[in-house]
Amino acid sequence: MRTSRLFAPTLRQVSGEVELISHKLLLRAGFIRQVAAGIYTFLPLGLRVLRRIEQIVREEMDAAGAQEVLLPALHPLELWEKSGRAETTGEELMRLKDRNDRPFALGPTHEEVITDLVASSVRSYRELPFTLYQIQTKFRDDPRPRGGLIRAREFGMKDAYSFDRDGAGLDRSYDIMFEAYHKIMRRIGVPYHVVLASGGGIGGWDTREFELESEAGESHFLVCPDCQYAATPEVAEMGPIPITTPAEEMRPLEPVETPGQRTIEQVTAFLKLPARKLVKTLLYVAGERVVAALVRGDRELSEDRLKAVLGVRKLKMADPGIIQRATGAPVGFAGPVGIKGAEIIADEELRGERNFVTGGNGADLHLRNVNWERDFQVSRWALLRQTVAGDACRCGGTFAGRRGVELAHIFKLGTIYSEPLEAYYLDETGERRLVEMGCYGFGSTRMMASLVEHFHDADGILWPPSVAPFDVEVILVNHDDPTQSALAETLYASCQEAGYEALLEDRAERPGVKFKDADLIGIPVQIVVGRLAGEGKVEVRRRGGETRTVAAEEVIASVEDLLARR
Repeated sequence: MRTSRLFAPTLRQVSGEVELISHKLLLRAGFIRQVAAGIYTFLPLGLRVLRRIEQIVREEMDAAGAQEVLLPALHPLELWEKSGRAETTGEELMRLKDRNDRPFALGPTHEEVITDLVASSVRSYRELPFTLYQIQTKFRDDPRPRGGLIRAREFGMKDAYSFDRDGAGLDRSYDIMFEAYHKIMRRIGVPYHVVLASGGGIGGWDTREFELESEAGESHFLVCPDCQYAATPEVAEMGPIPITTPAEEMRPLEPVETPGQRTIEQVTAFLKLPARKLVKTLLYVAGERVVAALVRGDRELSEDRLKAVLGVRKLKMADPGIIQRATGAPVGFAGPVGIKGAEIIADEELRGERNFVTGGNGADLHLRNVNWERDFQVSRWALLRQTVAGDACRCGGTFAGRRGVELAHIFKLGTIYSEPLEAYYLDETGERRLVEMGCYGFGSTRMMASLVEHFHDADGILWPPSVAPFDVEVILVNHDDPTQSALAETLYASCQEAGYEALLEDRAERPGVKFKDADLIGIPVQIVVGRLAGEGKVEVRRRGGETRTVAAEEVIASVEDLLARR
């Protein structure tokens, strides 16, 4: 490819609203253009990077025995209603209707569609196991798209799904995909943490995220410097915390009017108390049960831990009607004292608390000096709170907090989707059994932005050779010099013959413009054909690194050596 023919409009400046460096550089270097908030066009350079990322993913998926399919982006909404996610996904699910008024959704993920395919196709245990994957465009009506490709409303993703006869088979499929993801990350050349995580809106267990540590990310995870254990706050295992009997004496229970004060921030400001002196009462529905979960006001509840305590895989927040029936109060004023028809499960940390504040189970009402020993009955004590930086790790070390970009996420789903979508098979005895599933996601467009976020300098992007839009850029310094032009053409052809993707900078531009654009675009190796061309010599540069002056016949060897270096 010649730069004179390449559609790669670079920009000297971008809008002041663009915050992340990856967003700025991808716009400035002519890789992407914004169409609307969270929606982008990929220009030729951007698409070349994306395709190279996808090719690595495709090769490792194929090597792991997965088979590629292409599922529709447009989903009948009834599939999402069957799984229950039409309700739980809420407004992030982009919905529309066809001319016959039939409801559809644009897929943010494809568990429903792929499970429906298997339910209609698989009959016998002889057809299992197998893994299917696709590289597909996803849609999510994110209320706050930001950071360019880091958090978009339309984005590229590879999602794979394994289908097995039983849990042991699922474990094997999961391990194969886990190793495949390690290979993908290593081939791309991105540093990463493997982080134990929550299943979130997908569900499941043994979920792991592959995280790039970065302040640009919106993921939060914890790392123990002593044992290198890493996990998200919802699931990070803590060491035991000694519970001591508080020295403070119980004071008389006292109702206090708190008009319009619903949130922790509002109540603490109104009562002039620290958040740790409040106890949050969170009502959930688990099957037929109503549960009141109690955590300290400066802590967040881990729904994963609450599910584990209750022995359920699904949990949802109680709606205002259930809250009203259990507490006699609107949302924001629930408390454990006098609550009706709800099992109280309290975080173990509250054993050491005295005279705390809770909702008063009445409109605009809270209670001071609540004490669990006297004022309400705890059904179960358990670890319910999320782990935070500074908490003790299970090894005895202390957790440190990190921010990151989630590059990939893998899950064991079991029968979460196969049951509502009726994906059964007949086993060896003719018994009807549910298919066991796993799910394995990888953000291809997010990976592109994440690489720029990590690999850049003051001059522009430094692409890893594995995914760069071109391997080599031949920069013709003086377009009007016939000696330079002839040598540049020869080296351009030599690079292509040697199997390298090459870009020839042949524009009739000033040298400074050419060098600035070359550094901005970030192709790993630059061959500069300039004043030494008459001597048969050129400069070979690793972008952001070493520069060599070599004879023309040594260029290919130098390119090979520089590309091999990290």
